[in-house]
Amino acid sequence: MKKKIIASLLAGMLVVSSLAGCGSTAADNAAPAPAAEEAAPAAAEEAAPAAEEAAPAEEAAPAAEEAPAAVEGGSGEYTGGTQFDGVVAKEAYKFPVDVKSFQSTYWQAALKGMDMAKAELGVEYDAHGPNSESDIADQVNMLNSDINSNPPGIALAACDTSSVLDSLKTCADKKIPVVCFDTGVADAPEGSVVATVATDNTQAGEVAAENMYTALKDVIAGASGQVRIGEINQDATALNIQQRGMGFVNKMIDQITADGKTVAVVGNEFYANEAKKAHSDLADEKSADVVIEVAVPAQTTVELCSTAAQAIMSKSDTIGIFGSNQTAAEGVLAADANLSILGTDAAAGDVIGIGFDAGSIIKGAISDGTMYGAVTQSPLMMGYYAIYALTMAANGDKVEDFPTAGYWYDASNMNDATIAPNLYD
Repeated sequence: MKKKIIASLLAGMLVVSSLAGCGSTAADNAAPAPAAEEAAPAAAEEAAPAAEEAAPAEEAAPAAEEAPAAVEGGSGEYTGGTQFDGVVAKEAYKFPVDVKSFQSTYWQAALKGMDMAKAELGVEYDAHGPNSESDIADQVNMLNSDINSNPPGIALAACDTSSVLDSLKTCADKKIPVVCFDTGVADAPEGSVVATVATDNTQAGEVAAENMYTALKDVIAGASGQVRIGEINQDATALNIQQRGMGFVNKMIDQITADGKTVAVVGNEFYANEAKKAHSDLADEKSADVVIEVAVPAQTTVELCSTAAQAIMSKSDTIGIFGSNQTAAEGVLAADANLSILGTDAAAGDVIGIGFDAGSIIKGAISDGTMYGAVTQSPLMMGYYAIYALTMAANGDKVEDFPTAGYWYDASNMNDATIAPNLYD
């Protein structure tokens, strides 16, 4: 019954994606999600029960009736069914689940989705993760501990994709299937990662750029001097964050240059170099009409993201800034607590701030007009489909990647029934 409800809501999500700003351009040009992904587990035996208590199945079930489920292909086009239709667990499996941390309520939303799936399938999971996403070694230790228990499968959201490669090789050798969710591992050893359930991050970054450009287009066109757009990226190594960041940068470049303006990309070396590879006609910083400045803090904390954001927002030519995940977006808002320059009216001189993910701070800032809007993933449904994918793999069935779309929300639609369930606090 729940599966039928979710399927019908998938179709309803098409309306949301078209009305809420995903737009046909981002959808039609969305790059397919990559095929391989990440990892994480270990000595967080205390964290696991806490996570389970935070997301009981009884509480999760009502949310399922409203949740915007993953859209097949990540492009906003629902095709009427998924590879998970009719899946039945052959045994009462128990899967280790390694999240990046419990620092963000994003992961609690993912666990609620897992609770939905386990109730339907009759399986169990044990979730754990490090204290923060920067505690890479702790996550690797957790993952190795999980591998040593010889489970029927492992769900992994890797803090750092390169750090888990040796562990994934061991999984391949021991024939333990790994399903990556949220984040993919591009160089995963053959035979280790059987599927990735993750946002089409290129498309999601494009959605942020499209909506920011809508707000800034007239300001850019009428500017008498150089203007600046900032991007606070929490990472330059994880594939999903690279894709999200470059989705934003490349789409912004395309829109600006299509209207006859020149662009330079500066700041973090990875993002600046990738932009140059994709666009041979980029200008230098001194001569460009628009400068896109990308900053990556040393660690993913609100404090360091705030410092990076304040450095960009303090520049008199800054007209917009994008925080590429919950922590980065909260860092942008923390910086504005000192500057008071964010708002929704670019023509009146407000700096347009756009976030990613959700949380009470971001939701509150959008509601009161401080932040223009944000892009939500569907952590609820990523968790849900990760357990289904693990069950298929444990059954010995072939399972494929399942990309999900990113959707725009702002004060006008954030309380809609198809958006609100993923806007966790």
